[in-house]
Amino acid sequence: MSINWKLILQSSISIVSAIILIHQIHDLIPKKKENTEHDDSDLTLLSPRTRGIESQIGNTPLIEIKSLSKLTGCKIYAKLELTNPGGSAKDRVALAIIRENEKLGNLTPNNGDIIFEGTSGSTGISFALLANALGYTAHICLPDDTSSEKLQLLTALGAELEPVKPASIVDPNQYTNAARLGAELINNNSEDNRSAIFANQFENDYNWRIHYTTTGPEIYRQMNGDIDVFINGSGTGGTIAGVGKYLYEKNSNVKVILSDPQGSGLSNRINYGVMYDSVEKEGTRRRHQVDTLVEGIGLNRLTHNFKQGEPYIHEAIRVTDLQALKMAKYLCINDGLFWGSSSAINCVAAVKTALKYGPGQKIVIIACDSGSRHLSKFWKQASEINNDITLDDILESN
Repeated sequence: MSINWKLILQSSISIVSAIILIHQIHDLIPKKKENTEHDDSDLTLLSPRTRGIESQIGNTPLIEIKSLSKLTGCKIYAKLELTNPGGSAKDRVALAIIRENEKLGNLTPNNGDIIFEGTSGSTGISFALLANALGYTAHICLPDDTSSEKLQLLTALGAELEPVKPASIVDPNQYTNAARLGAELINNNSEDNRSAIFANQFENDYNWRIHYTTTGPEIYRQMNGDIDVFINGSGTGGTIAGVGKYLYEKNSNVKVILSDPQGSGLSNRINYGVMYDSVEKEGTRRRHQVDTLVEGIGLNRLTHNFKQGEPYIHEAIRVTDLQALKMAKYLCINDGLFWGSSSAINCVAAVKTALKYGPGQKIVIIACDSGSRHLSKFWKQASEINNDITLDDILESN
């Protein structure tokens, strides 16, 4: 009796096909949830597991500020740099500076090496956090009128603090110069086996470059390339330079706008080509940088980082302390956004820009840090503003 192999093969193929079809139909049938209290489909997109706090720097969210969009007819978005582990965009800069110095052999983990920096707060916090995570010591020189919240946080993080009197950059005891000197003393001491670097955020080329390679591309991708205006203030100038340069190169029609606090000379530089007027000259103001409540932005000298972005800045908008205070309170009451002074200034500039260029604009600002770092100074005054504050009240303030 001969075996019909062809018939057997055809029958086998039919059986396999039937099994596959049954599985496909089974997958289409809704399955009963074993535990309706834990439905994974309700979760937002989760990031993968990573290693170390430094791995969580960057890739920050972008949200629409609903109240500002509704009242201006534009779409106003905020890049939440305050969600970085250290609470600000300075995490990106601090990590970039540390990694590059490791590559150059200037820093070795767990060798007692020290990172010196002069800062009014946020950058020091970023360096203190990362120094702990990566095996270094952070030595922070800062003005002695820095908000108590930042001082307490730096102390809690175990940083070495060196408060100095507010002074002009030409003063050898100014906080930036004090940090430079501290690093030099260690490196010039033949009996000290440690190494030290002066991070020098204002002049360090790695500052603007990390925003050019990360923050700018993130914003462009999150906006699907559809962005009309980018707004930010300038402390070191790194963020507006890096992001502004990247966005301009992707689309030269994007307007890059500087938001600047009262007393700063940078808005004069952009709008009129002069750095400061007589009342803003170095050494004549009550604070170390500019005569304002705002910490972190505003300057009366040109840094290396700012110069890299200056050709791409379309215009500058000056914002008063009162406008910033009112905007901070407005955002908190209307959107639940408890932000610091720099973020408030950016939002005032965004509203002014929306009204100037008309509805339909897509505007992105940087939400720099939380209001929790400004409780004893900026928010002490902002909290006194009435809850019924309106945008008209903000814009009419001088």
